[in-house]
Amino acid sequence: MSGYVPLVETTRGAIVESIHFGAIAISDPSGRLVASAGDPDRQVYLRSSSKPFQILPLVEGGGMERFGLSEQELAVMCASHTGTDEHVRVISGIQRKLGVSAADLLCGIQPPSDPVTAERMFTQREENSPLRHNCSGKHTGMLAQAILYGDPTADYIRPDHPVQRRILQVFSEMTGVPVEEIALGTDGCSAPVFAVPLRAAALAFARLADPSALPEPRRSALKRVFSAMTAYPDMVAGPRTFDTELMSAGCGNILTKGGAEGYQALALLPAASHRVTGALGIVIKISDGDLAPRDPQRGDSAIVHEGGGRARSTAAVEALRQLEALNEAQLRELADYLPRLQRNWRGIPVGEIRPCFDLHLG
Repeated sequence: MSGYVPLVETTRGAIVESIHFGAIAISDPSGRLVASAGDPDRQVYLRSSSKPFQILPLVEGGGMERFGLSEQELAVMCASHTGTDEHVRVISGIQRKLGVSAADLLCGIQPPSDPVTAERMFTQREENSPLRHNCSGKHTGMLAQAILYGDPTADYIRPDHPVQRRILQVFSEMTGVPVEEIALGTDGCSAPVFAVPLRAAALAFARLADPSALPEPRRSALKRVFSAMTAYPDMVAGPRTFDTELMSAGCGNILTKGGAEGYQALALLPAASHRVTGALGIVIKISDGDLAPRDPQRGDSAIVHEGGGRARSTAAVEALRQLEALNEAQLRELADYLPRLQRNWRGIPVGEIRPCFDLHLG
């Protein structure tokens, strides 16, 4: 497809067997394109990578204080979680504070992607609920916004609902793309989803990392979201997932949020990169949707959820490596996402998965 370049390849024997094409855009908070691979102007849906911005009207409007919400609860409202009991416990706690319940969620019902939880529920014949849906935190946050601003809670996912109009305006301000130029679709959880050029999304994530040029209350709200997500990476995704593992290794300097269909976004604090000065936003799109599970050598620890594809995680860690944003100890922690052997189900090495791009610094 036009605008996409090879980012990650897999080998079998001495032959390159498969190539994942995609594009990368890296921006600073002023909107300057710092680096890229492929077409940074390609318009793409962020999918769940937009969640840190969809929660902003709640934080900016004083919702944290009004409802007595914690940083951990803020993190899960920005999450694509794996449906563990801990995720359900925290989201249920938010709902009690709001006076709503799982029955008010319009995200639908989805099995947990955490294999331990899924196995336990199957064994115990536990009934599933909307709380296990990876977007239940986001939807609870949307209900909180409706209550905070005095909007009806019914049909809060309709594009013309005040909650969604407010979110769209905030997203436009963060990306610098006029509302009328943002393509709208319907996400897997039934809420509106936005498509903008990769470089515009990268700008939004750079501003998330360094909002110092933005006015209040936006500046403080972004700092609060960044702090919550990096302090509680287990809430943002879950055990053995890329988002959680990268933020845990990042020591509070790197925020990452995956989305469906091969989307990955990162926000780097000003001190994170030793090659580029200042905060950075990085967005990656894998053109084939990156639906393959991670390598068989991880066995049942390989989680296939919207942040779990093999190509975007490999490309993200390689981009961070080229930006000198990870030290040797951190790279060792993230060894499962570095160039690595592919093994078959008998554990025999059959090839390699590796990045195959160089960032073009602007």
